[in-house]
Amino acid sequence: MEFVINGRNLAVSDRFREYATEKIDKIEQLGDKVQRVDAKITKEPSARMADTSLTVELTVLCRGPVVRAEATAGDKFAAFDLAYGKLLERLRRARDRRKVHHGRHTPVAVRVATADLEPADSAQPIYLETPAIEPTSNEPAPQPEDVDAYSSPDDIPAGDSPVLIRRKVFSGIPMTLDDAVDNMELVGHDFYLFIDSATGTPSVVYRRQGWTYGVITLDAKCAEGTEEPHEELLAYRAKEAATA
Repeated sequence: MEFVINGRNLAVSDRFREYATEKIDKIEQLGDKVQRVDAKITKEPSARMADTSLTVELTVLCRGPVVRAEATAGDKFAAFDLAYGKLLERLRRARDRRKVHHGRHTPVAVRVATADLEPADSAQPIYLETPAIEPTSNEPAPQPEDVDAYSSPDDIPAGDSPVLIRRKVFSGIPMTLDDAVDNMELVGHDFYLFIDSATGTPSVVYRRQGWTYGVITLDAKCAEGTEEPHEELLAYRAKEAATA
């Protein structure tokens, strides 16, 4: 398994690299043939956001869908611990779904799955329990307060326009609505764009209040007038529950 870690607006110290590397073994155990783990640490240069100035994003590339978690804190170790906890929880849920898919229709209870984990001390962050190591000399210098918090080093001016539009293109593999909901939860987003395998139309699923979801589908038939816009209520994994 490959582990890649990089920083934006800061240099990643050896101490942090060692701390993060020691924890990725658990990711390989829970993931489905994990090939690579990416860790990205971003420092917000604005002094007005001292409590949320560091963001850690962890991305797991494995045989199944991409699993991602992100957290923000005033310290990179604390942000890493928060993102790491979210990532492990999403990997456990993905593992339980794989067991259900392969014929085991009763997922392992949370208390059973976490029985071998040591309880965390709620009085202090996890990183404070590790032995203190002297910081290296490659820590970044403090950022000046007049740095533009909204600037990005990879932004390219678009002519005379001050407005930039960043476009990303991803592979549109057709999938079911249930799988789209699962993939959205794995990356921790509030919405997920996909191609519905049942209809072949572009759709987006999004999180609503509570444990409910919504889906919006674009259908050319409605634009042509051959079909009326409509709504329907669906149940998550209803077909699998009926055949269990």
